[in-house]
Amino acid sequence: MGKEAHSVSAASELYKKANDILGYDLLELCIGGPKEKLDSTVISQPAIYVTSLAAVEVLRARDGGQQIIDSVDVTCGLSLGEYTALAFAGAFSFEDGLKLVKLRGEAMQEAADAAKGAMVSVIGLDSDKVQQLCDAANQEVDEADRVQIANYLCPGNYAVSGGVKGVEAVEAKAKSFKARMTVRLAVAGAFHTSFMEPAVSRLEAALAATEIRQPRIPVISNVDAQPHADPATIKKILARQVTSPVQWETTVKTLLTKGLKKSYELGPGKVIAGIFKRMDKKAEIENISA
Repeated sequence: MGKEAHSVSAASELYKKANDILGYDLLELCIGGPKEKLDSTVISQPAIYVTSLAAVEVLRARDGGQQIIDSVDVTCGLSLGEYTALAFAGAFSFEDGLKLVKLRGEAMQEAADAAKGAMVSVIGLDSDKVQQLCDAANQEVDEADRVQIANYLCPGNYAVSGGVKGVEAVEAKAKSFKARMTVRLAVAGAFHTSFMEPAVSRLEAALAATEIRQPRIPVISNVDAQPHADPATIKKILARQVTSPVQWETTVKTLLTKGLKKSYELGPGKVIAGIFKRMDKKAEIENISA
């Protein structure tokens, strides 16, 4: 990711600003890797945040791009992407957002190191069945290894997060629950569960010291799939987000039922576009990467 940034000066400028805050050459890492380093949550979170906002600049630079940006009337982002969405909506500056994201990555990595956890995608079951699968797995492990649904991604695709033994129990039992398959996720720990509790106080302190303004357009939260305008509420929700399940399926359903006409996925990969198409084959969504 980041290859398009060279051709748009405003996009490459964001990477230069990021280097000063992060203390390393982010664009070089994004383009050249190594992949193992880029996959670590301490690096991947700033990388995705900056690359996604660089994609906004790629869109702005094209014919009619500014009009598209001006016409956007709601925004949201998956997990870390909520920070990108808030920055896009003017709730905080690019720099302040990056400082928060850097700290979020470090705090989540520390929490992951303190209590080993894992995540697995369960494919082909509805959310009730995945909950039953979690309940069955939890009967076989100690409390410290328990699992829960951490990401309600879209129908038939839910991420389960928790202790390593609990995740292994989910994988072992998935077939008997008629799951199509399970895919272990390449993440540092049990994100969006109580395993991340040690990260909350650090995030709260950083958010308390950050100026957050009312977003100029609604930003839908991952925690409750609702938009929030009050800066104090946004701060509370961002701190809670790391230990709360991501309500992405409800977010997309809400947008589609409220008559979303056209949307843009800004950032690396095309996961969001895939989810929208899966939930509504007629959904019009364009991916812009940097």
